[in-house]
Amino acid sequence: MFRRTVRDFSASARIGVARRDITPPVGIYNRAWGAAAHDTAAGIHRPLTATAIAIVPADRVHDATPADLSNAAPHDGAPLVLVTVDAGWWQLPEDEWFVRGAVLDRFGLDAARLMIAFTHTHAGPSICRGDADKPGGGMIAAYLASVRDAVVDAVGEALAAARPATLSWAYGKCNLAANRDLPDPQGNRHVCGYNPDNAADDTLLVGRITDDASGAIMGTIVNYACHPTTLAWENQLISPDYVGAMREVVEANTGGAPCAFLQGASGELAPREQYVGETAIADQNGRRLGFAVLATLESLLPPRIALEYTGVVESGAPLATWRRTEVELPTTIAAECLQVRLPLKSLPPDDQIEQEIAACTDRVMAERLRRKLRVRRSVGTGATCDMPAWIWRVGDALIVGQPNEAYSNFQIVLREHFADHAVVVMNLVNGCVGYLSPPELHDLDIYQVWQSPFDRTALDELIRTCVDRMREMTRRAKQNAR
Repeated sequence: MFRRTVRDFSASARIGVARRDITPPVGIYNRAWGAAAHDTAAGIHRPLTATAIAIVPADRVHDATPADLSNAAPHDGAPLVLVTVDAGWWQLPEDEWFVRGAVLDRFGLDAARLMIAFTHTHAGPSICRGDADKPGGGMIAAYLASVRDAVVDAVGEALAAARPATLSWAYGKCNLAANRDLPDPQGNRHVCGYNPDNAADDTLLVGRITDDASGAIMGTIVNYACHPTTLAWENQLISPDYVGAMREVVEANTGGAPCAFLQGASGELAPREQYVGETAIADQNGRRLGFAVLATLESLLPPRIALEYTGVVESGAPLATWRRTEVELPTTIAAECLQVRLPLKSLPPDDQIEQEIAACTDRVMAERLRRKLRVRRSVGTGATCDMPAWIWRVGDALIVGQPNEAYSNFQIVLREHFADHAVVVMNLVNGCVGYLSPPELHDLDIYQVWQSPFDRTALDELIRTCVDRMREMTRRAKQNAR
């Protein structure tokens, strides 16, 4: 059917944005790479940040306090709170809850309405209090407490600053991400690095938050799937990796409005040029993404404006004409948290892994075993494990977050099913356990399979469950709009 009016994916709401610096002290434990010869951070490349976005239904009273907003019933105008943090990944569930639980308690939020997403930098400090015995590990507990306090402060400011705004979305492209599942030329396995023969999902989704009163940009949101692994074992500096330079480019061209980065489904995606110590390469990667973001922002219409077909003008050719027109925007806001039952592989018991750690004398293998033990303890001893997923509806956008490292199939399929929406897809939300890879990879010797506790059908189960729930959410929204 011919659409006579076309507009950007949008929502009208009250929105607030706030940021805090969470750069850790030099000397903190930051050995994220098994191949690293160093244990502690020697300096700072770029600061780390936490950025909070509060989205409040448009019909909430304008003079409501943060307490009023957060204490509303889950389906009675309560806000959605999205926080993006420059950090790698959670290793202990109690550390994750230490931060997220503090936000929920402070603002009385329903658990379905808070997502804390990690940018997934591999050049950040350890946030695992279980590393307290490592060099520089004595700083971790205090640092984690400071991150918790910064996130709580940023959320409070974002709630207090919420004002009438328009959130608009546009899809773009960026070729920074490349496939990183490479058949080893020297052996019968796959190694984790640039594979020039496999295509990569290059989808970029950009959101723009515009103040309805002034027309100024309040913030931008960048959803892109690409591992921040430019900087690796040779790097000794704290860094947000490419995300830092990307933010710098975008913010310099949007009046300094905070840019929030949301890591997409990047299980097999990373920069072509990575695993280096040169921060200049991380910055170059970030600028590539930043300029793609700016190009995508330029494709957006002004807030509350659509293109309307106005007929044919006869000229040398019959010319179809479209003109800008004002439109009303959707105000629907909804949130759900679902539990997805994922199958587990047969895993060794804790005591067996502990014995292997005690007997191991290889630095790299010992690091693998310690991570394996933490993963084993996170999923329990059953044949399945319930994993959460969050689904939000914000006007024309569907925002999906889950804790694990899904392959890009996750975002590709969701976007195919819901092409009439902007679909934000995030890994590393409110936790982290392991990779979710396509079933055909489970017959290969490949890191993302042997690292993970999840069996071959786990990714398909996550996709199926999310698609079903998203369909139900959109069906309800259509019914309520009648």
